[in-house]
This record gives sequence, C-alpha cells and structure tokens, in this order.
Amino acid sequence: MFISKIQVENFRSFERTEVEFHEGINVLIGHNNCGKSNLLTAMALIFDNSISKQLEVDDFYNGISLEKLKESAPKIKIIITITQSNDEDLMSDELVTVSNWLVSLETPYQAQVQYEYFLSSGEEENYKKRVSGIDSAKEIWKVIKSEYIRLYVYKIWAGNPDNRVVADSDSLRKFDYQFLNAIRDVERDMFSGRNTLLKRVIDFFMDYEIKSDGKLDEIQKSEKIKERKDDFAENADEIISKLHIRLEEGNQEILSYAKDIGASFDKSEPGFEGELTESELYSVLKLIIKQETGMTLPVDKNGLGYNNLIFMSLLLAKMQADSDGKYMGSNAKIFPMLVIEEPEAHLHPTMQDKFIKFLNKNIERKKVKQVFITTHSTFITAAVQLDDLICLYRDGMKTCIAYPGRTFWENEDGTKINAVSKKYVQRFLDATKSNMLFAERIIMVEGIAEQLLIPVLAEYNGNSLADNHVIVLQVGGRYFEHFLRLFDRKNPTAINRKIACITDIDPVRKKKNIKGATFEKCYPYECGIEEAVYEYKYNTALAEMYPDKQESNIRVFSQNKESGKTLEYQLAWNNPSNELLLTESISNAEELRDLMSMISEKNIDDMLKRMHDSEERQRIMEAIQKSIWDDAEKKKAIVSSRYLNSVGKGENALELASVLKDNLLSKGTDRFKEFIVPEYIKNAIKWVCE
Repeated sequence: MFISKIQVENFRSFERTEVEFHEGINVLIGHNNCGKSNLLTAMALIFDNSISKQLEVDDFYNGISLEKLKESAPKIKIIITITQSNDEDLMSDELVTVSNWLVSLETPYQAQVQYEYFLSSGEEENYKKRVSGIDSAKEIWKVIKSEYIRLYVYKIWAGNPDNRVVADSDSLRKFDYQFLNAIRDVERDMFSGRNTLLKRVIDFFMDYEIKSDGKLDEIQKSEKIKERKDDFAENADEIISKLHIRLEEGNQEILSYAKDIGASFDKSEPGFEGELTESELYSVLKLIIKQETGMTLPVDKNGLGYNNLIFMSLLLAKMQADSDGKYMGSNAKIFPMLVIEEPEAHLHPTMQDKFIKFLNKNIERKKVKQVFITTHSTFITAAVQLDDLICLYRDGMKTCIAYPGRTFWENEDGTKINAVSKKYVQRFLDATKSNMLFAERIIMVEGIAEQLLIPVLAEYNGNSLADNHVIVLQVGGRYFEHFLRLFDRKNPTAINRKIACITDIDPVRKKKNIKGATFEKCYPYECGIEEAVYEYKYNTALAEMYPDKQESNIRVFSQNKESGKTLEYQLAWNNPSNELLLTESISNAEELRDLMSMISEKNIDDMLKRMHDSEERQRIMEAIQKSIWDDAEKKKAIVSSRYLNSVGKGENALELASVLKDNLLSKGTDRFKEFIVPEYIKNAIKWVCE
C-alpha cells in the first residue's frame, strides 16, 4: 500500500487543497512559503506520535471569510487516502492494519483516515451567539483565541468520517513516520551508543550473520544466538569477579567510613554487586570514520554533510529494525515512511545526486515504503524523475498544485503519453534547466546569445529581471513545444506561470519545381523579390501554436517578417552606427566600423564597394540592388548582414553583454552611448514583468 492522496482544509496556508502522491519518492518543490512544510506537518498530525495533536489559532487558515466564521466555528480537516500497491500481497499485514479504514473494497482497495480539529459540539451554539454581533474577522479570531481555542478537541477518524469511528492507536502506530527537518543536529543524535537510535541499530544488527542466514530455521538461529549470549555472560561474570578482587581491600576502607558515619546499622552494611549486559556495553561504542590509511576519526570531527548521510543511513537501519516482525514482534511497524525537509541544507551538489540514488536503492530493497522530500535544489530536481515532482505555488491566497510529469498526458485519464516530449525534457532537465520549475516568470530563448544578452537588454529597457523573479532559459530553437507543455495552463496539471518565448523569424527559401530542393537561409530583403523562382517561409509555427490571447499565460515574440532575421541581425538593424557592437572577438571589425560611419553620409554603392570581396558580398549586393526597400533601409540591411556574418554566437554575446553593462554603468556621463533594444525583445520583457 502507499499514501496516494492528502486533502487539507483550513490548515495554515491551505484553504482547501488536494495533493496526489505515488509510490516511491515524492519531491515537493516550490518557492518559500508556498506550503511545502505545512503539508508535511499536516501528514504528521495523523502519523507522527511524537508531536502534539492540539493546535493553536495560528494553525488555522486565516483567509476564512467573516460570513463563514459567523456561520460556524472554524475547523481543520486533514484526510489521507491509502491505496493498494500494484504488487501488494493481500494476505500481508498491510491490509490487516487498514482493514477498519477501508472506503473501497474494489481492486485497488482504498482506505482513509481523517484528522479533525473542531470546537466541541456542546459549545457550537454558544460560539454562534458570541460572534453574531462582531463585524470583523480579526476580532472573531481574537475571541476564538481568548475564549474558545481551549475548548477545541481533535479526533482521528477511520474510514468514512460520517460513521464517526475513531482510528485505533495500535493501527496508527504501525506507521513509522520519520521526519528530518532542515535544521537538525545529527552529531548530537549519533555520537555514541548511549543514544537510543544508535543503540537500537546496534542491537538489531548484533549477530546479523546468524539472523540473516537463510540456511538456518528460527529455532537454530535462536540456539546459536543464545550460545553467544551465554558465552558473553560467562566472560562478563569473570570480568565482574576480577573487579571484586581488585576492589576487596578498598571496599573494607570504604566500609570503615560507612561505619564511622553511622550508615551501618541493624547488622546491614553497604557493598558492591552488579552484572554486565550486552546492551549496557553498547554505550561504550562510539561511531568513528575509518580512513583508507587505517586511521580513525571520531564522527564529531567529520563534515556536517557526510554526517547527515551517515545519520540517514542509521535512521533507515533503525526503520528496518522497527519493521522486523521477528525482532519487534507485534510492535513491528508495517509502513516505514521517510520525510526529509531540504536535504540540500548540508549536502554538496554531487552528494545530493548520491543521496537520491541512495534513497532509490533503499526503496528497491523495501527498507522504506515511501519517501517525501521538500527542496529548493535544482540538483535534486534534476536527479529525480519528472513523475516524482510535485510543484506547489501560490496564486494570490490560493495554493496551487502542479504535476510536471502529467503535463505530457495527451488525455485526462493518463492512458496516452507524448513519450517523445517527456523523454526530451527528462533528459535535458539538468541543474541549469530545472530552475524553471522554481521560477515565477520565464523568458525562453533559442540560444546562448539571447540568454546572455537579454538580462542586460532588460536593464536598458528599465526592467530588472531579478527583481521581477524572471529567469532566462535557453531551450534550443526546435524544442520550445516540449518545455512549454510544463506551463500551458490549458492543462490543469501544468505550472501556471508567465512564459515569454523569444524566437527568430529566420526567413528561408527554396527553389520551386526542383526535385529534392531544400529550404536555405536568406536575408529579409531577399524575400519576395523572385517569387517565380523561390518559395519563401518564416519561423512562425510557435507563434501560430500560441497566438496572442488575453487569457493566455504563454506568448511568442519575434522580429517582424519585413525586416527581421536573427537577434544579431536585429541588434545591428536597430543600432547601425553604434560601435558598442564591435567587440574584440568580432571579425571584419574595420570593415564594419567603416560601414557604420558611412550610414549617414555615403550612398549605397559606396557601402557595397567597401565590403570585402566574397561570394556573400556578391549575394548581398545583387539582392540589395533588386530590393524595393528605400535607401535608409538598404543601408541598415548592409550593416546588419555584414555584422551577422562577422559574429560568433557565444563568445561575442558574452563580450557584448559585458560592454553593454559597462556602458550602462556610465549612464549620466559623457561616456554613455544610447543603445536601442529591438522592439520584440522590449515587448517580451515588458509583458513578462507586468
């Protein structure tokens, strides 16, 4: 069996929220205060016997309306649904444990347990009368805190809550809820065998080679372990006897003080006696780290991150011991669950990947049934499967839930999956791309040049992407659709975020009536001038897929068809005489500098002659001469074409971003040069930041 769903009502940040889980690892992600920790606490109110089930006023959802507060006393409900596993043996202890909780007997069976925190029924009418004349929700909460919260009670109902059957404590104790919070002192918890955790682990794994020997039956195992215990007892008695011999003379001296002070009377006198048991010796064992050199290191001298991993391994070992029926008898746990808050707090990124593999291995070995993790780590989200991720985010006062893995379902019942898209996103959801799952707003771009330049272009536009929680994500020109599935709010399982897609219009052409002809890149001024010879096409598929609509959370921004091509071309088109574009790595720098200087004074023929002689120059010259554009447009086109042919994508973009940043720092001085941000980029930045 596994916990398949939790429903939370009026608890902390949740007005009414439902979250579905699956077997194995469930990773809860989302920005701060989105409710991840509150969800774990809600689960703990049912399964964690170590915490108080009584709550405070501050534990209620504070967005309950005045009308509802006057209608009835607020109550908290937490409902957990447990579902049969695919490979579950129906004769196992699992079904027996939840048999009184069943709400559906069909395969897979479903059981339910509900925590409810409410005002006792005898006080409900008094409450209504008390708050009837109050016209402020804030004042009603004050009344609840001062007069009624002490009268609240909690119940944990089994099965259908309408039947009001209280879940028996024995069944609840069968669930082993182990919680590791983000701020924990693992060193204090595992220094030596005096600690309960380590003591329990040592006791369980003592004589483990006998306990796990499949060739022996239980009687033979017991006999062999008893032989060892008897041997230990004999040796222990011998040690105690030696202590008595060494203490004999000293004991007489001690007794003389007792007699002098009057502690010996009525023919009685103090003495020493004792026995040495195995469990008492555990306390002298200390956890150490054995190095390859043979040297040992006390665990308290070890790094905190490694100690966290060691602690979790010990905890899982304890969970294994607690779920062993032969060791614990009827007290054995049947459902060990591990709940970890922000494991990245003490783990290096490479250790986070190892940590996830470690957990998966323990799930495969059945040492833990289900794992719940909250995290802000992109390394952890990259290490798990898309189906393991559950995203919590806020939409105003409402907590929303998204399931990235389900966004690839082609229909609501999950019977058909777009495997190509899912596989692509899973493969490329590395630490740099998985940050999109945490972002509030995203600008998706095709290449590295846009990713490097758009943040600084936003500053020229008067916007800070950081202040608006916007990230720029490079996804590759052909792959927008795969990633956009995660955010398209037409799908109820998607993450509802504002996504601006910036793409190049990329005009192409191919010759007509020629078998096997393929589309090739062309310049915007070449488009349409030889329609009898060429077929022309633009990169508009994504824009057609996501047309501009007021209700849409995804919009596509690109250059216009008349003069657009790529980002580099557009930068030069908007800044044809701006030498900021001429970075160190650019080729043909002198030619471009001359062309930029000729924009305002020279004619088109002079500019064409200045270009280096090449096949590309010949192509540009012929197309410019055929074009119906005016002279000003043709001049800009010449500079833009030559600039595009002279830049290397990544290196130039990095240098240009640095140059533009430095220029921005000089704003207000004579050194500052105006730089025009292309309109389509300006619109994308403005929209995503609104």
